[in-house]
Amino acid sequence: MILNIAAYLFTPIDDPDALAARLRERAEAGALRGTVLVAPEGINLFLAGEPAEVETFLAALRADPRFAAIEIKRSHSAATPFARLKVKRKREIIAFRREAAPARGRAPSLAPERLAKWIDSGCDDDGRRVVLLDTRNREEVAHGTFAGALALPIDDFVDLPAALDSQRAALADATVVSFCTGGIRCEKAALWMQANGFERVWQLDGGILGYFERVGSHGYDGACFVFDERVALDSALRPVAPPPPYKD
Repeated sequence: MILNIAAYLFTPIDDPDALAARLRERAEAGALRGTVLVAPEGINLFLAGEPAEVETFLAALRADPRFAAIEIKRSHSAATPFARLKVKRKREIIAFRREAAPARGRAPSLAPERLAKWIDSGCDDDGRRVVLLDTRNREEVAHGTFAGALALPIDDFVDLPAALDSQRAALADATVVSFCTGGIRCEKAALWMQANGFERVWQLDGGILGYFERVGSHGYDGACFVFDERVALDSALRPVAPPPPYKD
């Protein structure tokens, strides 16, 4: 059985090229496949391989104090869902092209269990209505999303700010919970929203995959698109058949 991991962490990296080289060496030593992105703002990785080799890679990564707190999302598959290993040095670990400023600290994060309670009640702890904001693109949304979520007609994450501007009035009295696959986009989106006049914004801790791990499918319709050959996972983190191709 193959162990698949997804993880990211916003943390200042002053040696991205050297770090990328070290991570490539460690991944190759364990015959791991997948993608590792390294940028001055942090790291983002999707890797798969034999469980012992993946855990050895993670132990070495966490030995670096910068990554001691990195959270890992795990799933399993019968075969490796990546064709090869790719390690890249990037300007951003997720392209946004806006000042999201992860270095300022995280936006408030909402535990999956707490979100499930908000979904049941339809409001936050203070009685405000809750809007779940899907920060993924519409092709991903076609595989599944939270029931009643606000999904914007975007094809790229960089288009999110412009699409959100048209929603300012509709969101003015709401508590917004941003979410995405694993947390990286909803974290950047929440930080940008906070800095641009949206008053009550949370990010779903761990994204959809983290929600599946801790809560299951409660309030969620369909599957979650993932960035490998499995295409999409159900709430038990098992591959599912994809929906018909998206048509504009």
